Amino acid sequence: MMFPELYILRHGETTWNAENRMQGELNSPLTPKGEMQAARQFEILRTRALDGFTFLCSPQGRAFQTAAIACAPFATTIRTDDRLREIGVGDWSGRLRDELPMPEGKDPFMAQYEIAPNGEGFAALEDRCHAFLADLQGPSVLITHGITSRMIRSIVGGEAAISTPTLHGGQGCVYHLQNGVQNLLT
Repeated sequence: MMFPELYILRHGETTWNAENRMQGELNSPLTPKGEMQAARQFEILRTRALDGFTFLCSPQGRAFQTAAIACAPFATTIRTDDRLREIGVGDWSGRLRDELPMPEGKDPFMAQYEIAPNGEGFAALEDRCHAFLADLQGPSVLITHGITSRMIRSIVGGEAAISTPTLHGGQGCVYHLQNGVQNLLT
């Protein structure tokens, strides 16, 4: 399936990111570093031709705070879409990662999202992201979260889009996807 051209932003660092807490559907504000990361995303986007792009954002505060810094100068409207929210982590919301079980395997960090009691899980997240992408009407700038961004990018760009993790999980950079090819803009 072909998808429209996308720019995908992860929100800047939050207080809970800095504390290594699971946020999921809860929220914490951007740190000063997170505000600088969003400002960096603005600098990246200002070099791109964004006429005709729709701006869509997670309704969670940290994403909207990032959108206000990174996208407001370009967007006449930034619409929220609940399907761009972060993966739900159920009973682990607000908990320190160090307090949680660390599964064995290739990527125990990612596995925590799958085993979170009463969490959303990857299958439900994938269904949500497929539904979101099916409704896109044209080129879009998406402001979302680390795991949701990863899922959207894997659907649009395949496994190659997520095969090389970044240290920051996308904070302060922009992913550009066009014709199934992803480029990391820094």
